[in-house]
Amino acid sequence: MSSYPPSSPAQPTAPPTTLRQRLAGLRGPAVPPRPLDARALAALAANPGCGRRALLDGAGVDKTALASALGSPASFGQSQFAIVRGNSFEAKVKGDGGAELLRLVHGHLDPAAEPPGPDARVPDLAAAGPEGRAARTALALREATAAGREAGAWTLLDHPMLALEVAGSPAYLEPDAVVVHPDGRWTVVEIKSFPMIDGAADAAKVGAAARQAAVYVLALEKTAEKLTGAEVGHTVLLVCPKDFSNLPTASPVDVRRERSVTRRQLDRLTRVEELAAALPEGLSFDPSRTADELAEAVAAVDASYAPECLAACELAFHCRDRARAADEVTALGRSVRGELGALTTVEAALAAAAGHGPADDPTAAALHHAARLRTEALGLAAEASACPS
Repeated sequence: MSSYPPSSPAQPTAPPTTLRQRLAGLRGPAVPPRPLDARALAALAANPGCGRRALLDGAGVDKTALASALGSPASFGQSQFAIVRGNSFEAKVKGDGGAELLRLVHGHLDPAAEPPGPDARVPDLAAAGPEGRAARTALALREATAAGREAGAWTLLDHPMLALEVAGSPAYLEPDAVVVHPDGRWTVVEIKSFPMIDGAADAAKVGAAARQAAVYVLALEKTAEKLTGAEVGHTVLLVCPKDFSNLPTASPVDVRRERSVTRRQLDRLTRVEELAAALPEGLSFDPSRTADELAEAVAAVDASYAPECLAACELAFHCRDRARAADEVTALGRSVRGELGALTTVEAALAAAAGHGPADDPTAAALHHAARLRTEALGLAAEASACPS
């Protein structure tokens, strides 16, 4: 007979929580996920060290609602008038089967090809859900590439759906248009409502459009990897109103630099499951919770605030208040933070300037030396102004 005691009946165990369930718990049980778009990805890539934004965007948290619930609502975004104007201009550019848009692409990016005619293809990309639309877009790109090489046909994909994995979470992106050239090349088209005056547009707005288009190029490249011979152009076409009219004009924009930076920054992002696994059980960003509970939840995720966040993140005002309360030098800008090295607070930097910093810290010594030079310069200036002329 066995000397071991009889085994007790196995106790039922709860099934393991999947990542999808964990992210749903972070959003709140009744809160639908907010999809990532190219503008959010471009902003995320510009600040890859911010685990807070990576987690909230990866989980699909509505940061606008969260910021309002925290008492620090975001104050940026397009006005309703700008949105209506942009939609009207886009409809004008794509009218008549995209004839004007294809003419602009041909004239600026592929003048040696046969001009697009009435036989240009505009496939239907309708499908159920973002996954279905992404699959339908991939199929349309395959068919358009084959048709271009066999028959020299131009193809316009109106609002295609592209898939891109970001920090382990899928993102579905919708560019304004993608044009397939007769040689099979794919070009991203960005349509913006800001004017192009005398052939030039506002540099800051063009830069933002280029960063956004670079995300679309990266997503297109993922699709092209599955199709032999497919090529994604690194020059996108920016279409804007000409001068002060509603007539469209265009300018090629080389996004190779933005694409490389964006790819490198997105690759550096911590995976969402790693960020979620480090959080305590029960933590949630559900906007229905109290402001104190939400503030505690947000504080549990490390952030990397910089003044540039004010133009790109809905939580920027909340993060700025917390950075100032903690006396962090990041509130002064990334360049200042990079120069100060181990001096991470404003108080520590001021102490170093006064000569009370760490003796073996070269940054503290340099800061003290600079403060002495400034004091001497101000003293000399004061003496010069006091002397009679």
